[in-house]
Amino acid sequence: LIQPRTYTILRPSPACSNTRTMSVMRAAVHLSPRVAASAGRASSRSLGKSSVTAVRRRVAPPARGVVTMRAAGDDEVVDDTPPVEEAMVEVVVEEVTPDAVASAPVDAQPVEDVAPVTADFAPAANATDEIVYTLQGPEPVKFGVADGELTNVLTASASFVTRAVSGALCEGWTPAIIEGACPEGTYTFGELGGRYLRESSDVGKYPRPAKPIKMYEFEGCPFCKKVREAQIWLDLDVEFYPCPQNGPTFREFVKTTGGKAQFPYMVDDNTGTAMYESDAIIDYMYDKYGPGKDKVSSLLRAGAFTILTAGIGLAPRGGAGSKYTAAKMPDKPITLYSYEASPFCKLVREKLVELEIPHLLKASGRGSPKRQEMFDKRGRFQAPYIEDPNTGVAMFESAAIVKYLEQTYAA
Repeated sequence: LIQPRTYTILRPSPACSNTRTMSVMRAAVHLSPRVAASAGRASSRSLGKSSVTAVRRRVAPPARGVVTMRAAGDDEVVDDTPPVEEAMVEVVVEEVTPDAVASAPVDAQPVEDVAPVTADFAPAANATDEIVYTLQGPEPVKFGVADGELTNVLTASASFVTRAVSGALCEGWTPAIIEGACPEGTYTFGELGGRYLRESSDVGKYPRPAKPIKMYEFEGCPFCKKVREAQIWLDLDVEFYPCPQNGPTFREFVKTTGGKAQFPYMVDDNTGTAMYESDAIIDYMYDKYGPGKDKVSSLLRAGAFTILTAGIGLAPRGGAGSKYTAAKMPDKPITLYSYEASPFCKLVREKLVELEIPHLLKASGRGSPKRQEMFDKRGRFQAPYIEDPNTGVAMFESAAIVKYLEQTYAA
């Protein structure tokens, strides 16, 4: 999936007024699938100092920009589309005199002492500078329904009925009633009569991927839904790249990279694995990051019955979360605390997919340590909850989040 290439990147030298004087930077680069696909469609452009600056500073994900590169044996190309993943380079700079530039062309040559490096389109939580989020929107109300949202919540609840607990619980979920008051600073689902509910699970026993798995899919697909349910069972944080119908970016990437527009499509940069087919993806996730594929929940293993019940659960929403709405692409993925069985989370996911907004979904099913993680941040757990590194906004309440996404990113 990653193609190592050696590039020479040129820019006018700031030390000399002669426009023919160039700084030559040679670097070993690993191109991600998104950059490689973009380069194949790119057009020739002029070279600018700001282009090189963008390359050298790409530690956090870049905005839309122009990067001019000359590859050994290739024509000059430009990546002028918003990358899913970026190529981060470590450079060696050599000054070339005007005479040298005038007398001979500069050809890219391999550099022996520069090691190939890779960089990912990092989630907001991994950005270089720590972001202080400002909580906006209404005060969160547990299981509260905003004015005018009752129909949406009811229709989004159908999957909770047809899919039972799948997408709600983590593997090995174990509830326990504990005598006494809940310790201060500890998350609990509820307290009653001098007792509180403590929930645990087995997910702490499983290997965790160093980088989040990438998933290309869309909300209204029953095959995609069962993979999302598996994500919650395993408590995996996954980067979602929405592929709604007529979506201009990630659907095209899947077609270019995998060879066909079929979903879900998974990419795991930790192992160099990419695959189609929901059952194969679930088996893979359980083998690598769970108790093994022989332990996959029967709710995910029921074949046509699984797809039928998932489809019936999605039907009342009338295809919401399946078709693209023109939108602006954010520079960084939004972080979403969510779990598949929640109708409130589903409403937010639908809007993220329709607007083709990449998001890091932090799985927060019952028994997930992410519930305590949010409690430590906000003094409560409630899903959905978003953090937008592009604006510094944090927000609870599904109706408010949907409105925020529309106002901020809809074109």
